[in-house]
Amino acid sequence: MTATQISAQEFFRAAYENRYTWDRNFPGYTADITYKVDEQVFTGKIRINANLKAEVFEIEDEQAKQAIHNQAWEIAIHRIRRSFEETHGANTFSYGSTDETGAVEIILGGKSEGDKYKVHNNVVSLVHRHIHGVVVTINTFSTHDTEEGYLPHTYDSVYHDPKTGEQKGGRSEFVDEYEKVDDYFILNRREISTETEGQPSIQEFTFSNIKLLESAA
Repeated sequence: MTATQISAQEFFRAAYENRYTWDRNFPGYTADITYKVDEQVFTGKIRINANLKAEVFEIEDEQAKQAIHNQAWEIAIHRIRRSFEETHGANTFSYGSTDETGAVEIILGGKSEGDKYKVHNNVVSLVHRHIHGVVVTINTFSTHDTEEGYLPHTYDSVYHDPKTGEQKGGRSEFVDEYEKVDDYFILNRREISTETEGQPSIQEFTFSNIKLLESAA
C-alpha cells in the first residue's frame, strides 16, 4: 500500500457505486413468468411498477404466487438507485483482513455495527448483514459487466440466528441471467438450488416477453 491509501469508506463507496442500478426514470415493466419448483410448473404474469412495487397475475396457487412475488420484490429492491449517503450515511468504515483471493474486508460501525463486507476488484463480493432479526451472508462468485456497473451472476446465501449463530434453513445457490430491454438490464432467469435436509430443491424463474411500461413523463 502507498502512503496515499484511500480510506475504507472511499474504497467501499467505489464498489457500492459500481453496482448496476436502474435510474430514476425507470418506467417499470411487465413480463410473462414460468415458475418451476421441483416437478411443478406455474405460468402467469408479473408487473413491476415505476415505484418498484411488484404484482403477480394469473397464478391461482397461493404458495407459487408468494414465491414469485418474493422474487419480483427482490429483483426490484436490488435495482433501486440510492446514493451512498442515503444508505450508509450513519455508518463508519474500517479495514479488516485481506483473504487469500485478495478480497478486502470492510467492517462497519455506527448504525450498522456488526455488519461487514468484502470488496474484490471493485465488486462487493461478501455481504454479512443483520436484517429483520437474522444475519444473512451472501458470497458473490461471478458477475455480469454491463459497462454501467456489475450485476451478480452466481452467488449463494445463508441465514443464521444473530444470538446463537445457528444456521436457519439451507444454503441457497443462485444463478442469474439478464437481458437488455431498451436502456435497461432486466433479469430474465433465476435458478435457486437449496439444500434442505440433504435433499436439493431447485426453483427456476423464467421471465419472458419483457416490456417496459409507458413512462408517465
